[in-house]
Amino acid sequence: MNSKVKGGAEQVLMAAGIFILFLLLVEDRLVVPVWLQAVGRMHPLLLHFPITLLLLAMGMEFFRFRSTYATNPFYRTFLDGLLLSGALLSALTVIMGLLLAQEEGYTGQVLTWHKWTGVGVFALAAGLYFCRYASWYKVGAARTGAALTVLVLLLAGHYGATLTHGDGFLVEPLMGQKQEDPVPLEEALVFDHVIQPIFQQKCVSCHNPEKIKGGLLLTDEASIRKGGKTGKLFVSGNPEQSLLLQRIHLPEEEKKHMPPKGKVQLTTEEMALLSWWIKGRADFRKKVVDLPPTDSLRILAAGLFNPGGTTEFYTFAAADEAIIQKLTTNYRSIAPLARESPALSVNIYNKNEYAPEQIEELSELKKQIVFLNLSKMPVKDADLKKISQFENLQKLNLNFTDITGKRLGDLSTLTKLKSLSLAGTQVTYSDLRKPLGAIKSLQTVSVWNTGLADSDVQRLQKEFPNIHFIVGFRDDGENPLRLNPPQVGNRTTVFTESLPMQLKHPIRGVQIRYTTDGTQPDSVHSPVFREGTQLRTSTSVKARAYKEGWLGSEVAQFHFYRSTHKPDSVRLLLPLNRVHQAEGNRTFFNEKLGTFNANSPAWANNWAGVRDNDMVFVAEFKQPVTISSVALRTMVEPENGIFPPATVEVWGGTSESQMKLLGTYRPAVPTKETKPSLSAYGPTFKPQAVTFIRIVARPLNEMPAWHNNKGRKALLLVDEVFVN
Repeated sequence: MNSKVKGGAEQVLMAAGIFILFLLLVEDRLVVPVWLQAVGRMHPLLLHFPITLLLLAMGMEFFRFRSTYATNPFYRTFLDGLLLSGALLSALTVIMGLLLAQEEGYTGQVLTWHKWTGVGVFALAAGLYFCRYASWYKVGAARTGAALTVLVLLLAGHYGATLTHGDGFLVEPLMGQKQEDPVPLEEALVFDHVIQPIFQQKCVSCHNPEKIKGGLLLTDEASIRKGGKTGKLFVSGNPEQSLLLQRIHLPEEEKKHMPPKGKVQLTTEEMALLSWWIKGRADFRKKVVDLPPTDSLRILAAGLFNPGGTTEFYTFAAADEAIIQKLTTNYRSIAPLARESPALSVNIYNKNEYAPEQIEELSELKKQIVFLNLSKMPVKDADLKKISQFENLQKLNLNFTDITGKRLGDLSTLTKLKSLSLAGTQVTYSDLRKPLGAIKSLQTVSVWNTGLADSDVQRLQKEFPNIHFIVGFRDDGENPLRLNPPQVGNRTTVFTESLPMQLKHPIRGVQIRYTTDGTQPDSVHSPVFREGTQLRTSTSVKARAYKEGWLGSEVAQFHFYRSTHKPDSVRLLLPLNRVHQAEGNRTFFNEKLGTFNANSPAWANNWAGVRDNDMVFVAEFKQPVTISSVALRTMVEPENGIFPPATVEVWGGTSESQMKLLGTYRPAVPTKETKPSLSAYGPTFKPQAVTFIRIVARPLNEMPAWHNNKGRKALLLVDEVFVN
């Protein structure tokens, strides 16, 4: 390593140590500005690199004094660079971690241990680097220091994994899976043995005493009843008013959807269990068998237990583990139903990767598969014949697949099938009648959100009294769930001349009504959305979903933007800030619209931002165009210091050196009550032929007196410019 570079890196390492000490001393009073939050959130992205470097460096340091290596100049030089790089990166990781720990939701003893072991890794790595050529530093010191650094590094990783994945994540495979005695159905409690396991598997990793996201704890009854920062988790007896159900039914792309995108999501059954539990007044003490025999919650929950504490005996042999491993892929999981059981459960994921061959390939396991989950896969009627090969199949999930029901008779050979889920498909009464009569083993059939009317279900129930038909949230007509809001289906909401508006809803049969005049859509007077509706001007659309037996959705608002003219080139005259670079000068006309969470790495690419200087850029058109308005789409999130521009100026002309002011726009300064929004601001003016335009957007120089950072400059974020 070049001596100048090495000397500079050593100075940076010492400065980093001083800065870390400063952060530790002032962390109780530290307020992390918005633009630094993105830096803190890079902590989990970076930490793996210094771990790798330090483990390699400590291994080399341990054997450094062996005669073979002690006289090897390459070994010494390489080890110096490796240890210095690892120490520098560990310092950066510690700094990011200290910033991340200031965000809401990180508390508890595990966080404290993770913080101090992380700091300890940096201190040991830096100490070893600076002391390793001292006269007292011999083989014993080298090996002790290397071993201690690795130990502390492993402890830091263990505590970090506990924060993100729950208690005991790292040591659980070493300790063995904890096997609890199966709970007999007669003793099972609705909350303890049905509802709480859902929270434990899907929610507690973010809502535990060590990581209280949103101020919500889901580890005990008192905390669950209390709720979180945004209010109570549920309203007993009223699922449609319960925050828990609203959040889990939001589209996965929504910021407030729970669990967050990227986490393991709740299954349809789990969402139904939570809904029926709340509908039944969210009792924390009731037993499953205390519910009425026909209660949907009891029927679905009973399938989770072994009645009387007995385990079902299977006569077939277990499959070869090598075959299971061969057939397990990223999009197909295969797992035993229980420990030491030969019965297998198969789940197939990712509809974009689905092919019928994924079912055919399972023929080697046709005796062992008792549960097959194909929910939301593009399964066709022809695939049912392939499914019929699984002779011991007991549970089949075809929810929201593409089957029409015309070939359900192919399943008549499944003589052990107990549960069939057809929710969200196109099956009708005539499709079901004959197959249900042929499959004598059936106990439950899920048919909610299908082509079956209530009268059809009643007829089927009379014809097949031994089968329970699960009709979801229309089971008794009382307290129906609220529909999810509609979604926009267009790839982009920016258009040049016209755009066929596309609104959609994940539930079949939903009617979408909308308005474009700012009023709230209703179920009677507002127009019904039809395919082919054309938009020719910038339009704000409010839409609401309706379906018989459900509560109407919340109002969703979508903004469609017309942008008639795209410049041939754009040039920034003043720099953007370091955090919000977006795509530089290409940002403003790339039709990529940002959303909230501008400081999250997933969205940072969409927003160009300034705070300390104006946002100024020049756009050139090769051929003159006539324009009469320019608008900048900006984020407004006052709580986080993101305000609309103080002013927007538009200059134009036929040459860059001779432009005149075409118009100025001054948005109103938000008040304390202003809600976050994504709005377009800019002036309109008399039509003007131009070849060049210069846009000057000035950030608010002083945030208002009501703001926590009053007097400071506001952040201005822009993602798109519309020229018409």
